[in-house]
Amino acid sequence: MPLRERPTRRILVVEDDDAIRDGIVDALRYDGFETIEAADFPSAFAATESTAYDLVLLDLVLPGGDGLEVLKRIRALSSTMPVIILTARGDEQDRVRGLRGGADDYVVKPFSTSELLARVDAVLRRSPQRPSDVGCIAVGGVHVDFDRCEVRYDDGDRAELSPKERDLLRYLVRNSGRAIDRDELLVSVWGLEPRGISTRTIDIHVGRLREKLRDHASEPTMILTVRGKGYKFATEPLQQE
Repeated sequence: MPLRERPTRRILVVEDDDAIRDGIVDALRYDGFETIEAADFPSAFAATESTAYDLVLLDLVLPGGDGLEVLKRIRALSSTMPVIILTARGDEQDRVRGLRGGADDYVVKPFSTSELLARVDAVLRRSPQRPSDVGCIAVGGVHVDFDRCEVRYDDGDRAELSPKERDLLRYLVRNSGRAIDRDELLVSVWGLEPRGISTRTIDIHVGRLREKLRDHASEPTMILTVRGKGYKFATEPLQQE
C-alpha cells in the first residue's frame, strides 16, 4: 500500500548501481509512484524516446556513455520535464554540468530515501506551474515586465531592471518556494563555475532587486535570505498575459 493516495505518476530512474537503484525504486513504489528503470547509457537514451514520464532521476556517470547526453536529449524533447540529477559526494563538476544542462535539482549520494522523496515531491509540486519562460508577473502592487526589463507600481511609478537583475529575478520566480544556493545562481544565471568565485555580486544584485520591488531589506516578504544557503522567492506570483 502506498503511503498516500494520489494519481499514479511515472518516474524514470537512471542509475547504474544495482543496490542504489533497487533502493530508489522500492522507496518510490512504496510511496505510490510507477517506475521505469535504466542501468546504463544505451537503455537510458532509449528510454528518453518516450516523454511519458512525470520526472527523471538521472545519474550522470553511466556505463557506455555520459549521462549529460541523456539530459540533453530530454531537454531537446521537453523543456519542462522535471529532472533531478544524482551525484556522488564531492563531484561538484557533475552538479555544475547538470544544472547548466537544465536539471531542476540534485541529490548528493549517499542520501536517505526521505530526502529523495522530499526532493521529488518538491520538484513535482513546482513542475505543473513551471513555465518555459516568464513574461509578466504581479505581486501585490508590483508588476514586473521581464521582456521590457521594467517594474511598474500601482501608484504609477516605474523602475528599470538591468538585464542581469531581470535574469536573476526570473530564475527566482521560476523556482518560487525553493531555497536556491549561491553556487546554483552563479551557474544558472551568470553561467560561471562557482569554484573560487566570490558570491558577493549575487548579494548586491538581490539588494538592488529588493529595492526595486519595494521589498524592505530589513523584513523582506518576497526575496527571503535562507541562512547558510542562499535565497528564496517566497511569494507565488500571479502571471499576467
